Amino acid sequence: MDNKTLFQFFEWYLPEDGQHWKRLETEAGKLARLGITGVWTPPAYKGQAGKSDVGYGVYDLYDLGEFDQKGTVPTKYGTRDEYLRAVRACHDAGLEVYADIVLNHRMGADEAETVRADAVNSANRNQDISPNEEIQAWTKFTFPGRHGKYSDFVWNWSCFDGVDWDDRRKRHQIFEFEGKTWENGVDTENGNYDYLMGADLDMKNPAVLEELDRWGRWYLETVGMDGFRLDAVKHIDVSFFPRWLGRLRSESGRQLPAVGEYWHTDVNVLRAYLEKCGRVMRLFDVPLHFKFRVLSGANGTFDLRELFRNTLTGCEPEASVTFVDNHDTQPGQALESWVAGWCKPMAYACILLRQEGLPCVFYGDLYGIPHDGIAPVEGMERLLLARKKYAYGPQHDYLDSSEVIGWTREGDREHPGSGMAVVLTDRGEARKRMYVGTVFAGELFLDYLGNRKEAVTIGADGYGEFPVNGGSVSVWVPAGK
Repeated sequence: MDNKTLFQFFEWYLPEDGQHWKRLETEAGKLARLGITGVWTPPAYKGQAGKSDVGYGVYDLYDLGEFDQKGTVPTKYGTRDEYLRAVRACHDAGLEVYADIVLNHRMGADEAETVRADAVNSANRNQDISPNEEIQAWTKFTFPGRHGKYSDFVWNWSCFDGVDWDDRRKRHQIFEFEGKTWENGVDTENGNYDYLMGADLDMKNPAVLEELDRWGRWYLETVGMDGFRLDAVKHIDVSFFPRWLGRLRSESGRQLPAVGEYWHTDVNVLRAYLEKCGRVMRLFDVPLHFKFRVLSGANGTFDLRELFRNTLTGCEPEASVTFVDNHDTQPGQALESWVAGWCKPMAYACILLRQEGLPCVFYGDLYGIPHDGIAPVEGMERLLLARKKYAYGPQHDYLDSSEVIGWTREGDREHPGSGMAVVLTDRGEARKRMYVGTVFAGELFLDYLGNRKEAVTIGADGYGEFPVNGGSVSVWVPAGK
């Protein structure tokens, strides 16, 4: 079986030209040839900022670029028909499609309503800081441009727990509606982290749950995606996704794999969430991302033996989706934690060429980010091809030095010519003696990335002495294979 590899097909600052679905349709074949097996697409529904909305300011989940709403028919990425063509192109190329699901909040309501609410402390949402009062909250969503097509459900204040804007007094403050309570099964940061932004969905309201079930069935039937990327799961009651995903999987008879975004650096928090949600999803390995971030700025003082310790990949690899950067960590974003360019090839080797975790490659690292003058990662395509061609078979780890680490893969019969040795360091030039298997005795290995020009001869005992340049990674593979 070939290695699975996800690809995040967007970054935050894509041009607002409505052409992105066409780009995906065009690029699907190339991605498949590079070894990508699944594509995570951006939120496809209409956002409050119309053509300028990246998709997380959700206005209408049923508007996939079909209706004249928020000043535009297309979304930032294009029209509904272009979206569906892009999905078909991915499927024709053998790629799975993971749709981005944003269900915690709504923004850009059509009407304001008078609601009684308590102002709460933003640093401790369990603490009221002012008496109960009337506010004007933007909470009524009538979707006049859609005219009830696909769903005639009207969202009003009763569908939400709270907002962060009182239009009567023109003030920002988190408000919890009278008679409502924040969800319990959420992250405990800020006392209770149910509220994130916009109008926060009340997942205790049966009408809300029924509408989300209805929409999920419609979306799956309309688009035919293969899985889901679940946004901001730490802000949604932990009981929701087992129920929502369970129904979709049962009714469709499909596996519908899912990966959740739980943004937390403590691996124990992620593991606890996996237990509570019944492991209905994988999670992005945020702790590993921050290990790469620290490594890239440590000026050679990072202990490489610690790279995978206390990460989801190190503890529960079958539940981990690994990544180096994404749309939230790129420069200019609220969660900016960009991994320095010199370190990117090393980091990608760590997620693409090992057996643990399901890797996800970022659009900006393959195509660049013109908005910030960021070039594609050097050797990115070669790293992807190395995973596709060579990263198979038993793995032997040499994570035993603070200065230089490596691992090998013995290859397997299903992928003739497979097998590799990877060595990396954040300091000076180094070398590592590692076992690749006696089947390679007497064979020459070459650096697939071209960082080293010499060949390494594998001894009769299956070992080789593999060099690496300073602050670099080398991927050694059988010559001529």
